[in-house]
Amino acid sequence: MSSEHVDEISGVTTTGHEWDGIRELNNPLPRWWVITFYVTIAWALAYTIAYPAWPMLSSATKGVLGFSSRNDVKNEMAAAEAGKAKYLAAMQSKTVSEIASDDALREFAVAAGGAAFKVNCVQCHGSGAQGSTGFPNLNDDDWLWGGKTEQIQQTITHGIRFASDADTRQSEMPAFLDVLKPEQIAQVSAFVASLSGPVQDKTLIEPGTKVFADNCAACHGENAKGNRELGAPDLTDAIWLHGSGEAAIASQVRAPKNGVMPAWVGRLGETTVKELAVYVHSLGGGE
Repeated sequence: MSSEHVDEISGVTTTGHEWDGIRELNNPLPRWWVITFYVTIAWALAYTIAYPAWPMLSSATKGVLGFSSRNDVKNEMAAAEAGKAKYLAAMQSKTVSEIASDDALREFAVAAGGAAFKVNCVQCHGSGAQGSTGFPNLNDDDWLWGGKTEQIQQTITHGIRFASDADTRQSEMPAFLDVLKPEQIAQVSAFVASLSGPVQDKTLIEPGTKVFADNCAACHGENAKGNRELGAPDLTDAIWLHGSGEAAIASQVRAPKNGVMPAWVGRLGETTVKELAVYVHSLGGGE
């Protein structure tokens, strides 16, 4: 039979636990702590009565206050849709130029188009629309098919070389591998490269000029400034879609890459296409 131990100094009984001669006093919990503990229990019980809490077989208790986070989300979504309705209705009846010239509509379209761009366009054009090899940079002022809002809208709507859309922008650069001799490809590549930078062998430039005039000027123009009706790029600037330098140009001459962009109107609808057109136009390179 064990007897209760009392600490000699404090006069408090101990719990019986002892470590290296140190005994644990059996003091009661502080009153404030006990009160807080019971308050939290009461709060928990009241909460489960007031709000959805207890799981049932296929649902949960509803709570006497009728609170529902799903209903809150639905109400907020409905309010957001109602707020957008007037802008969407206005954009449906206006051209992209009219939208871009209206401050309120333009601000709404840029915000909505930016969101649509992040979902549908960043995979090719990059998160900052900076593009990459084979995918145009949408921030600069170099446009293959035109940088006006209507021209951008046309491109987004029907795509480029998209076989499923009869109105898609269409043109393809032919392969000159079997048309030109290797030395002619080297010459025309040197000439084209010389239009925007230095070349390794300047003696190739002059003969390359004739090769260009005979084979390339029909699409790119006699001055090599390009032709937007054909999507033929300006070869005199320092912006290159498939790589710069004589080697990259020669590769494109021999076996050109002709990129494809899908038509988006069927998937996104005309209003979202308008929003995208205004957004892309706003990036800095729009005309």
